[in-house]
Amino acid sequence: MRRDPNRLLQQHLAEAGLSRAGLARRLNGLGSARGLRGMRYDHGSVLRWIGGRRPREPVPALLAEIFSLRLGRQVSAEDLGMPCGAVPSDLGQEFPHTWEEGVASVTALWKADVERRRFLLDSTFALGAGSAGIVHWLTKAPRERLSADGPRRVGVSDVAAIREVTRSFSELDNRFGGGSIRGPVVRYLHTAVTPLLRDGSYGEGTGRALATAAAELTRLAGWMTYDLEQHGLAQRYLIQALGLARNAGDHGLGGEILAGMSHQAVYIGHPRHGLDLARAAAAAAQRSGVFSLAAEARVLEAHAHARMGDAAACGVALHEAEVAFDRRSPTDEPPWIGYFDEAYMSAKVAHCLRDLGDGARAVRHARRSLRMDGRYVRGKMFNLSLLASALVQQGEIEEACATAHSALDLAGGIQSARTTTYVRDMRRRLAPYAAEPDVAEVLERIAAPAEAKEPAAV
Repeated sequence: MRRDPNRLLQQHLAEAGLSRAGLARRLNGLGSARGLRGMRYDHGSVLRWIGGRRPREPVPALLAEIFSLRLGRQVSAEDLGMPCGAVPSDLGQEFPHTWEEGVASVTALWKADVERRRFLLDSTFALGAGSAGIVHWLTKAPRERLSADGPRRVGVSDVAAIREVTRSFSELDNRFGGGSIRGPVVRYLHTAVTPLLRDGSYGEGTGRALATAAAELTRLAGWMTYDLEQHGLAQRYLIQALGLARNAGDHGLGGEILAGMSHQAVYIGHPRHGLDLARAAAAAAQRSGVFSLAAEARVLEAHAHARMGDAAACGVALHEAEVAFDRRSPTDEPPWIGYFDEAYMSAKVAHCLRDLGDGARAVRHARRSLRMDGRYVRGKMFNLSLLASALVQQGEIEEACATAHSALDLAGGIQSARTTTYVRDMRRRLAPYAAEPDVAEVLERIAAPAEAKEPAAV
């Protein structure tokens, strides 16, 4: 995204006779004096602000104070080209490097989302967003202590409440889709979790538990947003969830978030980017020792290779996924990976094989994917659609139509843009056989809701 240079900041820097590094040192010192831990800005940070990037709160006010003292006159954030209350259009796209920066960024994102800020509603997926931060996360461990002395005491019960909300909303999301559930999740983050992060008092153990719980719920909100195909906003949520997981020192959860980002990238047609994210997830899985996550990362890598038409690389990644899957011990793994079972694995393998044109093997794995937990209604709809598409590929049109009807039976109760996309994909694959009565019936059924009501914007 191109930004206009901040000439006002540059002019004040020259007038004050400060170098970029000198300003950064004064900023870090003032922040430390005010009890703001973890401020490690440098000359590069100042250079980015001169280039047009707006620093997070409370940096503009601190900069104004520094220039006021240096120049002997009152200087405001507005005078520095950083008006108070302005929300940067790239909010959430930058990976946070400190705990304070991460809290400021993610809470601002929740607030702007609740307020339905237009720049978020209109945001699109950005390939480069968060990339540098992801590399930083993988190569450098967080050094901060997550403790705070705010006015609100945070205890085990507060963390448990966030986790219970996450569990409950996750179940609803799997049954009904993100359409009707996402709004309450974001409002809960804004009204209940923000005060804990910004005003909390907690020690190291509680701080890391709070960061992990907030990361899980932020990840869920991002996944729901992805389900609604609001891809730019979903990406921002996932980047911020990853930042929270990093500060918590939770490599496993970070890898799970990276896996979700890979899933999204491949889905929207960026398999090479999805491949990079899947490999980052695999690295995090190796650190965490969570074998289900390792299997997920490798099967996502395989899917990216399949989308790029590389059958050999896909085969290697699938083998590695199977090896990791055989080593998993579900009872000893974190709850957030509990969905990844044989059915889920089979579905991802079927996607790979179908996309490579191997319809026969895709059908076999798609059938296995239907031996799944009944709570995952949306997932079953996806897997039925997958089986229908693989059957069409094999020329089994009659069974494909019967399977498509089963998928449509479930789709009617799910508020999910991805569900609509799967339905459209079935229609596209069946369209060449429209002259056959069974196919015509399916196509007519798909068309009926669209004619009755235009799909809502998501």
